[in-house]
Amino acid sequence: MSWCVIRKMKEKYSSLEIVEKSPKSGVFYIILNRPSRRNALSSDFFIEFPKALCALDGNPDAKVIVVSGAGKHFCSGIDLSLLGSTATKSGSGEGLRRQILAMQDAVTALERCRKPVIASIQGACIGGAIDIVTACDIRMCSEDAFFSVKEVDLALAADLGTLQRLPLIVGFGNAMELALTARTFSAHEAKQFGLVSRVLNSKNDLDHAIQDVAQAIAAKSPLAVVGTKTVLLKSRDLTVDQGLDYVATLNSARLESPDLTEAVMAHKQNRKPNFSKL
Repeated sequence: MSWCVIRKMKEKYSSLEIVEKSPKSGVFYIILNRPSRRNALSSDFFIEFPKALCALDGNPDAKVIVVSGAGKHFCSGIDLSLLGSTATKSGSGEGLRRQILAMQDAVTALERCRKPVIASIQGACIGGAIDIVTACDIRMCSEDAFFSVKEVDLALAADLGTLQRLPLIVGFGNAMELALTARTFSAHEAKQFGLVSRVLNSKNDLDHAIQDVAQAIAAKSPLAVVGTKTVLLKSRDLTVDQGLDYVATLNSARLESPDLTEAVMAHKQNRKPNFSKL
């Protein structure tokens, strides 16, 4: 691991925390850490979050990332004080546009990160939190979770990715209704829409389920996992033929990886494979 990555891993954050709950598991947690404000997103978050993702992306021991919230709630959205100060300090429409683009980039860092990212959602998941979870690769929640695309109630259009990503996940009609009404919807509605893949009875059950899924992914070839995420995200913007051509090009290089040989040998020898780190 390079000194740069080690330094970033040890960096202290004010809005979040990086934790590997089980040593050598390969599963690292980015915990939104403002529980007294229901983990509302501060200006520090938009600086620190992409740094944390970059550090984990460059850490060969990190195989899966889980984004969760400290306390009873995942995230209540952008801190309203940040919205007020952003509008006041920007000075011009162009300055405000640059600020929005920078905040968008902090959320898009979830998709740029090569490692798969799982959102672990409990309690409130509102406004900017929807931007975050829709940019994650897998979303699971506890039964007490509730969701709202809240921006229209603040006289805004959601501008950090929800309006672009949510329709691809829940369908255009559902996304339109949720974004225009800003209504609160339940964990089970989120499951029905396809926003989350599983609803667990409690936060404890959610933690165990997330750990099981993360460990299952971490046991796979990192090269194959990264390639799968890359192809799926890339294919959103391609025709089927273009997507097939893209994955053929990607795999033509990766079929020469020692991970393929190791996977075959481990299967023949009835043992767990020992894959190379990225």
